[in-house]
Amino acid sequence: MGTTTARAVLEAQNALRPDVIAARATIDGREKIVDLLTPLPEGTPIKPIALDHPDALWVIRHSSSHVMADAVQRLFPGTKVAFGPATENGFYYDYDRPGGSFTEDDLRAIETKMAEIIAEDRPFVREEVTVDQARDILSRLGETYKLEHLERLAAMGEQISIYRHGDWVDLCEGPHVPSTKFLKAFQLTTVAGAYWRGDERNPMLQRIYGTAFANEKALRAYLKQLEEAKKRDHRKLGKELELVGFHPWAPASPFFMPRGAMIYTKLVDYVRDLYVRFGYDEVVTPQIFDRELFLTSGHLPAYSENMFLAATRENIEDVVEHLSKEELGSKPDIEKALEEKIRFGIKPMNCPGHCLLYGMQRRSYRELPMRVADFGRLHRFERSGVTQGLTRVRTFCQDDAHIFCTLDQAQGEIESFIDLVYAVYQDFGFAEVRVVIATRPDERLGSDEVWDRAEKALIAGVQAKKLDYSIAEGEGAFYGPKIEFHLKDAIGRSWQLGTMQVDFNLPERFDLTYVGEDNTQHRPVMLHRAILGSIERFMGVLIEHVSGAFPTWLAPEQIALLTVSEKFEPYAREVQQLLQREGFRVKIDLSSDKLGAKIRNARLMRIPFLGVIGEKEVEGRGLAIRSRDEDKDLGFVALDQVIARLRHESRPPSLRPASVGE
Repeated sequence: MGTTTARAVLEAQNALRPDVIAARATIDGREKIVDLLTPLPEGTPIKPIALDHPDALWVIRHSSSHVMADAVQRLFPGTKVAFGPATENGFYYDYDRPGGSFTEDDLRAIETKMAEIIAEDRPFVREEVTVDQARDILSRLGETYKLEHLERLAAMGEQISIYRHGDWVDLCEGPHVPSTKFLKAFQLTTVAGAYWRGDERNPMLQRIYGTAFANEKALRAYLKQLEEAKKRDHRKLGKELELVGFHPWAPASPFFMPRGAMIYTKLVDYVRDLYVRFGYDEVVTPQIFDRELFLTSGHLPAYSENMFLAATRENIEDVVEHLSKEELGSKPDIEKALEEKIRFGIKPMNCPGHCLLYGMQRRSYRELPMRVADFGRLHRFERSGVTQGLTRVRTFCQDDAHIFCTLDQAQGEIESFIDLVYAVYQDFGFAEVRVVIATRPDERLGSDEVWDRAEKALIAGVQAKKLDYSIAEGEGAFYGPKIEFHLKDAIGRSWQLGTMQVDFNLPERFDLTYVGEDNTQHRPVMLHRAILGSIERFMGVLIEHVSGAFPTWLAPEQIALLTVSEKFEPYAREVQQLLQREGFRVKIDLSSDKLGAKIRNARLMRIPFLGVIGEKEVEGRGLAIRSRDEDKDLGFVALDQVIARLRHESRPPSLRPASVGE
């Protein structure tokens, strides 16, 4: 079969309009975005992608990263380039620039040069080349990082292609817009450090981030969102609101201060209450396991780079003894000796341990579904180049659970979990949820037949709830496909939080069984699920979603008592004790500060209710209440009404009665 291009197909169909910049092609049953120059098998079904189509953004941003790199190398000769992909919100490129860091003034100069390049209307030209040809081009350019990447591609047998616009050339798969003139709206945003390939053992590079859109209106809207995001940044608010801190001796591992720990605990308590209502049993499992567990589960070969290993003194002595008797040999020999003697791994996930727990007893179909929940602390070695605040850490806890069930029960469990997820997200004020089904990746455990069954079960569950969904080809876990729940926050950003995965592979690898109604052994299905996901990450997302103003039921302090003068201290302490006996979280300010300063300090900490105490409040046995969420003074409120209001708002919305006082 011959090849053609999207351009040729669209021209033949009279569908190549002036605003078409790429196409969506179906190749081997999978859709992918290609540019107009990418070779395609003849007869490939394609659909045009116009400039204003959502799919065009990725192509626009990828092309913008190339133009940025061209501008950087024109302005700063000697700079080498590394990777420069499009991202969900824009693009970046990593640079090795000799002699200095990029400044804000540099970014503006780069933007000006980018505008000049775009105005030149340079076409993007694709060339497929041999490894030797690519090696020669990159060697002449002195692009050492690209050369290293080329050798990796060559080792995998990948087709090698380069793209040019004008005189600038890059090793790249594409896709790109037809010409620079299609890049109409862009801006560079920040500079950050990034290790080559995200590994701190590699050179530190400079990463310039930018964003691009199809038009100026969309760009302005995004930049406005970006400014709001800076104000809401959980790292900034986490420090200002005394929620969380970090220390270099525990990299990427958060310290939750008393106010932050209160919220953290409330999140866990909230999920625990759900477990009682939805039939989950909570368990506690070990932190450290023998490496045989992770070999059996498949995590050690597939996930070892992200695992922390643990050694006892005895393990170390065994290694020393072994190496003292043997010639050291090659690095692989030493590595093998270390792997054999250092026996333990710190768990990066709960599922292998839950498989051991399930297998400790003979199981009957009458026990299924068996829902096992675990708040065990997990550790993953995330490279320092990708860690970020609470949203990417090395130690965390998940609201993690695994459901062992029969195949006939799987769809019902999936449907029940979907109901649970939607109810939870409404409690936290997430109104818009997008469902994505991530299918089998290239590197995976199990047969295609097993994956077919797992993917069908997920799709059937989602369809039964009559939910719209999209397919993310190849983005499932290595042991099973998954449903992802993507939530839009208060300023329009999307976050992937909850997930459910159907797994036929781990029960097989651990030889898990149950005795069926026919009195024979059967293999259970294992469902992995999380609602909030990582508590740390969810808390980071929530801080930004509510801009630090937690709802009353979650807030570290629900009400602040503020005295007008010291003579009202006895009544303030009496009210504090009363409210605390009712189970409310109370802060009291008896300082010598003026009332205005006390109010300002309490408002800065985003406390939901302020209760001012003066002569009138003491005489009337009440408080002068100011509501943060209503942004107004409610005037004098009697203590019994204050208690009724706090009791009402101390419950998650889904558990509140219809009105205050019920």
